[in-house]
Amino acid sequence: MRELPATYPFTQPIVGMIWAQTNTGVIGADGGMPWHLPEDLAHFKRVTLGHPVVMGRKTWESFPDKFRPLPDRTNIVVTRRQGWAGTPEASGAVVLDSVEEALVEAQFSPGGNEVWVIGGGQIFEQTSEHCNVAVVTVINTDVTGDTQAPVLGSEWAFRGATPAEGWHTSKNGTEYRITLWAKGETEFEAPE
Repeated sequence: MRELPATYPFTQPIVGMIWAQTNTGVIGADGGMPWHLPEDLAHFKRVTLGHPVVMGRKTWESFPDKFRPLPDRTNIVVTRRQGWAGTPEASGAVVLDSVEEALVEAQFSPGGNEVWVIGGGQIFEQTSEHCNVAVVTVINTDVTGDTQAPVLGSEWAFRGATPAEGWHTSKNGTEYRITLWAKGETEFEAPE
């Protein structure tokens, strides 16, 4: 198995999904993450920084006020809630009512050669057919939750993990690994 680099220098335009999940595919519980993994938050920032991020309203609202909008990224929020764009809660977001509009907007935003879909479950489901990369942190825990990770079908190929074998151990003792999946012939510079 290949070891992945700390960042992924892709060689073509990317529409990627990025999320963390448990061994059983749980990505959320009660509007938040049922774990605390600072190393994954740092990884998320490294991957998405400088690129537009697409999310649903509930994901946006799950961020503490001081982290909204995510800095140095165009924050695009998809919602069907009429009038929400004009509320104080939407401050700092580009608000659109469909994932198709969001993905077009993202490609014309700064850093739009890489677009990152960051959740939640419904947004992953609605965008997965448009995505060609998935960066998934797998957390070695078995907690319950109410939101599941998207299922990557047979069109997705596993491209590597870090560590290549076993788990990283976070400062708080949580075990995790980062995996990379790609659709078709999506290219990235493979690690040596």
